[in-house]
Amino acid sequence: MYSDQLMSKRGGAELEKEFGIEVAEGVQALTKDDTIPDKSERMPDSLRRVKLLGKEVGIVKLADRITNLQPPPKHWEHEKISRYLSEAQRILEALSGKNEYLELRIASKIESYRKHLPI
Repeated sequence: MYSDQLMSKRGGAELEKEFGIEVAEGVQALTKDDTIPDKSERMPDSLRRVKLLGKEVGIVKLADRITNLQPPPKHWEHEKISRYLSEAQRILEALSGKNEYLELRIASKIESYRKHLPI
């Protein structure tokens, strides 16, 4: 992911120099920390960091997940689809209050995404 590359120690400094501290902090918060060994803890960690910043960063996260809630790739198994759906729900809950329109939109996308779960 491009933001992962930007947030390397050198890249983070370059991003801050080019766009300012607020953008650099936003990118860092939106980027999952791959130094956390337990992958299931990476999204909660990112969401904690996003919540500490301005609502604009939360809006970016909501919009990103809305865009990504497309039909899953054919090779995804039930478990991965279910995890992705649960993660989207956690994003909605964690970022409640950031933007009412996007919250309604992601809730609708989550509901639509459920059809991809086998019965």
